[in-house]
Parts: sequence; structure tokens; C-alpha cells
Amino acid sequence: MKTLPSTRPAAAHGIRARWWLALLFLSVLGWGGRSFGAPTPNAEGTWQVGVATRKLTPAGPIWLAGYAGRAAPSSGVDTDIFAKSLALSDGRGGRVVIVTLDLIRVPLVLREYIERTAAQKFGLKPSEILLNASHTHSGPEVEPDRLELETVFSRMAKPADVAAVAAFAVFLREAVLNVIGESLSAPWPARLDFSEARAGFAMNRRRPESNGTFSNNPYPAGPVDHAVPVLKITDTGGKIRALLFGYACHNTTLSGDQVSGDYAGYAQRYLETSYPGTTALFLLGGGGDQNPYPRGKMVPGQAVEIAAQQHGRALANAVHTALAASPRGVRGPLRTALAPALLDYDLLPATELAKFRGPAFTAPVLARARALEKTLADGQRVPPLACPVQVIQFGADLTLVALGGEVVVDYSLRLKSELAGAAAIWVAGYSNDVFGYLGSRRVIAEGGYEGLSANTRILNHPGAFTATAEDRVVAKVHELRRQLGP
Repeated sequence: MKTLPSTRPAAAHGIRARWWLALLFLSVLGWGGRSFGAPTPNAEGTWQVGVATRKLTPAGPIWLAGYAGRAAPSSGVDTDIFAKSLALSDGRGGRVVIVTLDLIRVPLVLREYIERTAAQKFGLKPSEILLNASHTHSGPEVEPDRLELETVFSRMAKPADVAAVAAFAVFLREAVLNVIGESLSAPWPARLDFSEARAGFAMNRRRPESNGTFSNNPYPAGPVDHAVPVLKITDTGGKIRALLFGYACHNTTLSGDQVSGDYAGYAQRYLETSYPGTTALFLLGGGGDQNPYPRGKMVPGQAVEIAAQQHGRALANAVHTALAASPRGVRGPLRTALAPALLDYDLLPATELAKFRGPAFTAPVLARARALEKTLADGQRVPPLACPVQVIQFGADLTLVALGGEVVVDYSLRLKSELAGAAAIWVAGYSNDVFGYLGSRRVIAEGGYEGLSANTRILNHPGAFTATAEDRVVAKVHELRRQLGP
């Protein structure tokens, strides 16, 4: 079957194509890291580290992201939200900057802007930058162009709402660039230690029903990853200066109209209170099919914020426990690699595409439906999606894998099993380009929200990913791990 140029919106496809070609070019050159300045010899186990924080909380009302049913901008602030940057250098040429964002996603346009400008200003290579979103559903929308194509926003938003989202997108890219620059500006010697504990409030949300479908409801028998990985950064005086920690669960405890970091925001706040002078950074794992329970209004008579605070406290307590659970020193060398895994689509059938031709949809959706119908009728295919895969290797002590998209838990469990060895394995999703759900072979076969319906808003995806998606992503992880060496 012949492959034609993409029928996705031209701008979106062009961005992804340019990003993919740039990655292929850089992979030929090699992506070894470099130190903040000239390499300086460090004692074994000693790193050069910088940390910085920028507040992202909007000054006024703004349209929130994550729940399509919202019909008005935010009404206030529950907790402040932040961009935080952790810059690490092994002092021998290897470096990486990890940026955590209390936001719904990392848009590809943001990733591209940061790659381009950080290369110019700081000499950072693409593989030396990791951007991760906490996926809070109580943060500002970050893509004004995307919002203008969504039915609810396009019909109900006022000009001031559109302007607020557009202004925030501009503010965001500069805030991320500046927080990276600040973290690189004044490194200090440090020690890194890794440890792990557990938190139990995440639960699989893909409940099988008697009619063969899968509903979005608590499913205690479903797969989960309750691990809480923690990277502790201490200065030469033994003081904890930063805590990078993760968990595999949606940030969807809250469902209201206030800005908030949800449970991950509370966890960061609790940790920074417990360890004064410490920056706590949250790295979201493979939580695409995991929800925090209880959530919303599940508990009669209890304010929703209480559940978010409880989950945040549980996660912070897991970090405290990890710090007491025999942390292992993390040494260099630090090596990084980044490349795309190409994911094919199963184009929606004509009967499904026809559903997007009604008056309820915007003009761009109608045009996209017509283009896909022609592609299908001509027996042609759309190009694959380039899913970013990143591997960060901390000597023989720790391997951090960061995947694009809303990664379901199967990826985390499989990679931890297949990569098991001397190094601890940490798997993060929602990194570098959050293009929608990244279902596993199982989830794609089952269908449902994470396997099909969430990824068939046809402006973004022309159908579900094929069953080969999981194997291609995992194969790319193994390829990059081999590239970096033992």
C-alpha cells in the first residue's frame, strides 16, 4: 500500500517531520553530553548541580486544560504551579537538564522552541533536555491553536479567553527557557543517591464490562506501578538541596475550576516544607490508564481538595520512606540519547469518519474528515507519528527512560522487567511531546478510551495506533541503551 504525504494539518505534520529529521541528523553526529563549562575533575560520586524554579500561576482567569466539558475560565487558585529545572553534570563532559512542569502536556511546539533556543544560548543538545508534564487537569491550556479548534472553546470562549491562553503560551516558553538558564548558571558540587518506596492510591481505571467494552472506572484487579523512585541531591555539607521523585498516576483528583497542581503539587509543597531550602520536582510515570482514588466527589460530605491533599501527603510520605530505605550512590559517567520511534496508524473506517461530518463540528474538523475519507478511498496510508524516546544513563547505577505521549502502565512494567540488571530502572511518560495516549499492545487490542477513542479526535490522530506501537517503542529504548553502552 503506497504511503502519501500526511493528511494531518500541514503545520502539525511539518513540525513533527522537521523534528524527526533533526533527530536523525544529530544521531549520526552522536549525542554525548558536555559540562556546564570546561570539564573539571570530580571525585567519584561527586556531581555539579544547579536547580531553579519559576512560578507559572496565571495572574487572572484562564481556560483550564484536561476536561472537555469546561465551559468557562478558571475562578481562582488552589495552589501555585511551577516550572522547575534540575541541571546535572558529571564534570567529565556529560550533562542533562530535567524540567518538570505543573501542566497538562508538553506541546511539540514548546519542545522545538526550547531545543532551538537552548542550543543557541546554552549549547544544549536535544538529548540533554528532558521536559516532563505532571498532567494536572487543573492547569492552564497551553496550546491556543489547538483550543481554537475544539468545539466547546470555539463556541463559548470570549476574545479575552483566547487572548489569555495565547499570552500564557508565550509566557510559558520564555519561563521554561529562563528556568533552564538559571539552573545552569551557578552549579555547585553535590552527591546523588537513588532509592525507591511505594504509594498505593493509584489504581487502574480500565474496568472490563459485561458487554465487552472497557469503562473509565476503578479496576482494582488491573495492572499498576506503585513505585516511587527518588533521586536525592545533597551538597557537600550533607544538606538535601533537591528531590526528584516520580509516580505513575493521572493528576485528576480535582475536577473544579481553580488552578492547581493537584496531588503532585501538594506533594512538592509538603516536601519543600519538610526540607527547607530543598526544591522538589515531580516526574510523571506511566500513568495513562491510572487514576488517583478516591477522586472528584466520591467521598460524601468531603471537599475534593481534601482528597488531593491526602494523595499528596501519601506521595510525600513515600518519598520520606525512600530516603530512609538504604539509598544507593549514583555515579557517572552521564550519557544521553534521544530518537523517535515511528508509530503507524490504523485509519478509521469510513463509517467512523462520517461521524465527523455533522454540524456539531468546526470547519477544520470537517475538512480533516473529508481528507481522510479520500485517503481511505484511494487505499493510501498516512505517515507514522514520531514518538520521542529518551534514555539517560547514570553510569552503572541508574537508567532513566522518558517516553512521549500518555504512556499506559504496561510500558513501565515491561521496561523494568526487560532492562533489569545492576542499574535501577526509572520509567517516565508524558515527556518531550505529549501527543495523546500511547497504548500498549493489550490496550490497543482492547480499545476503549486509552486504546482508541481518546486518540480519534481526527485533527490530531487519524485512528488508533497499530498493534506494533509497543514493540517499536520498546525496541527503540533497547537500541538507545545499547548505543550508550554498559
